This record gives sequence, C-alpha cells and structure tokens, in this order.
Amino acid sequence: MATPHLWHKLHLHGAKVAALAASVLLAGLAPHAAQAQKKSQTKASRGGRGQVKSITVNNLPGYDDKWFHPGFYIAPNFSRYKIEQSSAYVQAIQNGTAVSANSLLSPGLSVGFIGDVRLADYFSLRFAPGVSFLTRRVEFKPFGYQPADSIFTQEVGGTQIDLPLLVKFHSERRRNTRVYVVGGIKPSINVGNRRKDPLRNQLQAASGDLALEYGIGLDLFYPLFKFAPELRFSHGLNNLLIPDKSVYSTSLQSMKSNSVTLYLNFE
Repeated sequence: MATPHLWHKLHLHGAKVAALAASVLLAGLAPHAAQAQKKSQTKASRGGRGQVKSITVNNLPGYDDKWFHPGFYIAPNFSRYKIEQSSAYVQAIQNGTAVSANSLLSPGLSVGFIGDVRLADYFSLRFAPGVSFLTRRVEFKPFGYQPADSIFTQEVGGTQIDLPLLVKFHSERRRNTRVYVVGGIKPSINVGNRRKDPLRNQLQAASGDLALEYGIGLDLFYPLFKFAPELRFSHGLNNLLIPDKSVYSTSLQSMKSNSVTLYLNFE
C-alpha cells in the first residue's frame, strides 16, 4: 500500500489552492472598497477626542447628470417706474404751473414654472414663464404745492405674463451648496388692468415690455429637491408711457420699469 505524502498532494493541487486564496482575499477586500466608496460621499465631523459628532451626506449626487430639471418659483418683488421729466415740465416751471413727479416703490408677487436645460458642465439655459401681480405708483406734486391734499398719486396696476429666458453659470459644488449668477432678457405682456378709482388711474402705460435681467443665487441640495433663493434685478428697455393731454402725462418724457425680485426656486 502506497504511503500518502501531504506535501506532494499540495504540490499537485497548488493552482487550485492559489485560486482559492485569491478568492478569499478579494472577498475580504470587497466590503472595505464599498465602505471607502461610501465614505467618499460623506463627511464626518469629529470632536476633540475623535468621536463622531455629525455626518454630512451628498444629497442628489447625480443631479447634474440629467439634461433637464423642472420646477416652480414664488417671488415677492418691489417695483417702480424710472421716470424722466419732459421739456413741457421745464416750461411749466417758468410759468409756475408745473407738476413734478416722483416714482414710489410698490410691492408685488410673481409665481411661475422653471425649465432648466443643461448646456455644459457649468452652464444651463433657463425658461421661467410666470404671472406677476404689480401695482406701480407715481406721486405728482404741483409746483410749490400747499396744502398737502394737493399731492396726487397715480397707480398703474395689472396682471403681467412674464417670459424670461436666462443663462445660468454656477460654481463647483461644495457638498450640498454652490453659488451661481444668472442673466438674460424678460419679455412681458400686461393682460389686465385693475382700474378701480378713475381719479387715481389716469396715467396709462403700454402693455408690452422688454427688460434686461441679472442676479445671483445659492443652490441648496436637499434629499428630495433643490432649493435656490435668488436675488434678481430687472431694468426695462422700452418707454411705457402712453402720452395724452392730461397734466400727468405731459409732465413726463419717459417711463421705464424697474424691479427687484427675491425668487424662491424649487427644482
């Protein structure tokens, strides 16, 4: 009967033993690799003794890989007219019958939808149609006015359809925040005037406008959505004044829209 030799058995099956050892080694390293990949998506905050105080996780990690992002916004605003006095006003001053004008800042509200299309790594094109409820006021004072009831305020209020087209440039993302700037144009159409008091609504403005817009914002990433507060400035390019024979219209030469809006964007 032949005597078995363990050494020779290991020598005959060395290839199988090596393969088995490699499998065991890879199985042992796999959990560590997965854990390392998971740690790359998180950041632990530790105390003085090394204990973990909190862990920051990257929310929406694949957000920028998508080519389109829908959303909506709610935007309180303050608007006024940028006005210029007319040459007739200068002549009226010499005659002592002039009426000066002062534009007043008035609050309003806008709501709408967002369509964001990815153009490149840091650029996107935004189309944000919405509806704005505005009331712009102009205060008229007769030259050398006395008493106080000789001050008249004219209002131009209405419902406005906004169609802004903007380009957005954002910075590198730092965990769940990043800053961005935005700029473009905003065509708008006035679809309804709110005229209640005929004495306070004699000043008339055109229904169509085109404005230049620019602003700055902050992207905040949450587990289920992105919230972006944004401060945007708008400067109208068109003269909205509709001239007539009233003293309010003849005192003005130009009347352009001007507004500051705080957009609360949800995407």
